[in-house]
Amino acid sequence: MQLLGKLEIKSPERIARFLNTEHVGRIATMDERGYPQVIPMNFVFLDGFIYLHSHIRGEKLDNIRRNPKAGFEVDRELEFLPSYFEDPHDASLADTLYVSVVIKGAAHIVSDLAEKSRALNGLMEKYQPEGGYTPITPPMSVLDHVAVIRVSPVSVRGKYKIGQTLAARARTELAEKILKRSSQTAEETLKVMGFAVAGGKLEMIDEPVW
Repeated sequence: MQLLGKLEIKSPERIARFLNTEHVGRIATMDERGYPQVIPMNFVFLDGFIYLHSHIRGEKLDNIRRNPKAGFEVDRELEFLPSYFEDPHDASLADTLYVSVVIKGAAHIVSDLAEKSRALNGLMEKYQPEGGYTPITPPMSVLDHVAVIRVSPVSVRGKYKIGQTLAARARTELAEKILKRSSQTAEETLKVMGFAVAGGKLEMIDEPVW
């Protein structure tokens, strides 16, 4: 339990920042036979709610009308840590650095046109920040041809594993191994871990405590 506490994101601001930078989340609803249906979707975190847009007909909408209880999950795999970082003879030591947020709450199909417009504009601002579109307003007919789902959180839990449970020296050694392995995600992972790379050398610039 102590380790789980160290992996939990304590900062609501960090959770909001993570949700606002990720592009794909997964909504889980219950189908008519009681099985969870999980669908990856674009989303925006706005005013404390998750908003998603959808076709006006579909199984997930039927699920929500029947049972509003829903889950929503977002994750980012930062870096796979090969087992040989620890022991070349023990494959069980392979690990992954990651960030994730899991939300439980109530899903609702938005009918208010002002809220619907605000959610769709929020989605556009997130995914098309360069602009080049006409903002949506309540009188527009496009609102009749798209559904907007709001997930109202009952609980929000964030977890992260970026070496924060390690002593400073061990965390630096892990960062050096990641730098040497030089995967496609290494530079971004090191940044999240609190390291900068200058001239091929590491510099610790931030404590990874969220």
